[in-house]
Amino acid sequence: MITTKVETFNNYINGEWQESASQKKFYSVNPANTGDVVGVFQASNETDVKQAIEAASKAFPDWAKTAPSKRAAILNKAAALLEEKAATYAEELTREEGKHVNDAKNEVLRSAQTLRYYAVEGQSFTGETFPNDDPNMRVSTEREPLGVVSVITPWNFPISIAARKIAPALITGNTVVFKPSSDTPLIAVRLVEALHDAGIPKGVLNFVTGKASDVGDLLVTHPAVKAVTFTGSTAAGEGIHSKCSFITRTQMELGGKNPLLVMEDADIDLAATLTVNGGFSLTGQACTGTSRVIVMKEVKEAFMEKLIEKTSALRIGSGFEEGVKIGPLANEKQLKNVLKYIEFGKEDGADLVYGGERLTSGEYEKGYFVQPAIFTNVKPNHRIAKEEIFGPVIAVIEADTYEEAIAIANDVDYGLSASIVTNNLKTASQFTKDIQAGTVKVNRTTTGNLINAPFGGLKQSSTATFRESGRVGLEFFTQVKTVYIGY
Repeated sequence: MITTKVETFNNYINGEWQESASQKKFYSVNPANTGDVVGVFQASNETDVKQAIEAASKAFPDWAKTAPSKRAAILNKAAALLEEKAATYAEELTREEGKHVNDAKNEVLRSAQTLRYYAVEGQSFTGETFPNDDPNMRVSTEREPLGVVSVITPWNFPISIAARKIAPALITGNTVVFKPSSDTPLIAVRLVEALHDAGIPKGVLNFVTGKASDVGDLLVTHPAVKAVTFTGSTAAGEGIHSKCSFITRTQMELGGKNPLLVMEDADIDLAATLTVNGGFSLTGQACTGTSRVIVMKEVKEAFMEKLIEKTSALRIGSGFEEGVKIGPLANEKQLKNVLKYIEFGKEDGADLVYGGERLTSGEYEKGYFVQPAIFTNVKPNHRIAKEEIFGPVIAVIEADTYEEAIAIANDVDYGLSASIVTNNLKTASQFTKDIQAGTVKVNRTTTGNLINAPFGGLKQSSTATFRESGRVGLEFFTQVKTVYIGY
């Protein structure tokens, strides 16, 4: 599965694969084994970005007039190509990001499903006709594409998040400049290759790799860019948003500090399972991951016993090994950040009751591995209870009542996802009203969302503009024109 051959990959601008004008490169390495170089990529500069934006701008008028059925055919063909090579792409994704190969394959297939979904939905996304008192007039709305859209994506779901941004942008007639995370550029190349091989016209989709510090500003400030869709940290999103013109449309999916409430009537085994799956799957590197567990005092002891038991059974290792549940952190920066917050937890007086150590011997020697960490006796004002960690660290907070639990859950800057474990329908229903989160679940993990349902957060987890995913995910990429016709 791991090869010693190191291939160099290029940018994709105006339908051609080309080297960066900078003549500089960077390496993508395997976080489970940093001696394994996945590929060599272009360290792009602003010259490359200008070329990409100019190509997208030039291609826009013809693409906007292209029949929706032809756009849909390209998305469907690209989806078929992803499905055909899903096993190979999954191995590459595991090498560069670290998640288990089964999860990687599911992500590739989900991305293909996303392309197919928008190929269908985009062909029926239209305006409205309005009744009026003039019998000789027709009033209606039309939806039109915006123009050039910058798509900036993270490393944790590097193909599925890209697909759910690029597919609705393309099907509605926009052209795209796509910059992936520098930690996961290879799987982004594969998505672009699929669309290229499916027949995307020159300039409609453009692709540049490199540091955000080198290319990011122009991607969001160039006057030809009409919209920016970004997924990443809240700090990075705030920076992007502040640089955009007031007439540039923005869509920011940002951080989370997601709570799971465990009520006194909860199925404790289920609660522990949901906590482990939500907090430690994908090594805790999901914006919707369970970061806080707010548990009723009367069931805390039983819950902690189950949680530690289930966590201790998790196998840590390479994503290519059977039975592994926790892979490496995606990069050295993530590793240092997680270890820093584990120390913060200790300093603030919380009790580390399980894990939290970096693994460095044997099979872990060359990777970014850390044991999942469980803290108890965490106070709501502790840093591990307030700040996003983006790693396998769970803070358990005790509460006496539902009202106290809700107050704790809402007392953070984020509002992305939240869940409750209870067998009381009244409590569950009340929770869906009281919790300040864009995604609310009952007896399910905080992680995961359907491709056909809206996704987004409240407070500092998203900009208060447009949702991603589902049919409403098309709205961000279109503008409404109201038309009055008298006859």
